[in-house]
Amino acid sequence: MNIKPLTKLLFVDDDEDILVIAKYCLQELKGVEVKYESSGKAAIQETLQFQPDLILLDVMMPGMDGLATLHAIQQLQTIAHIPVVFFTAKVQKEEITSYHQAGVIDVIVKPFDPLTLGKRVLGIWEKYQKESQ
Repeated sequence: MNIKPLTKLLFVDDDEDILVIAKYCLQELKGVEVKYESSGKAAIQETLQFQPDLILLDVMMPGMDGLATLHAIQQLQTIAHIPVVFFTAKVQKEEITSYHQAGVIDVIVKPFDPLTLGKRVLGIWEKYQKESQ
C-alpha cells in the first residue's frame, strides 16, 4: 500500500484565536506547507491557487459558511477532488451525518486538544489514503 504523504494543508476558520492556536499546533507537521484563510470565499481562491492535499474547514463562518464553501469547491472540477474535514462545535449525531452526506471525510470537534491536533490531522489523512486506494 502506497500512502501519499501530506504535503499541503489549507486551514480555514474565521476566529482569529483559533487561527493563532492552529498555526502553533500545525507547525509540528514536518514537511507540510500550511496556509491559513479566514473566510469561505478566500478559501476557494486559495484552494484554486495552492491546490492543497487536504482542507480543514470551519462550519460556522459569516457570509459563506463551511457547507456553502464545500459545495462551491465540489462544483469546481480542478479542486473537487480535494478532501475536506469539517472543524466545528456543531456535532449532534444528525449534524455529523449530514456533514458526511455532504462529502466531508471527517469531523474535528471544537474545542480541540491543541497538543494532538497535528497527529489527528495526520491520522485522518492516512485513513483517507488507505480508504481511497
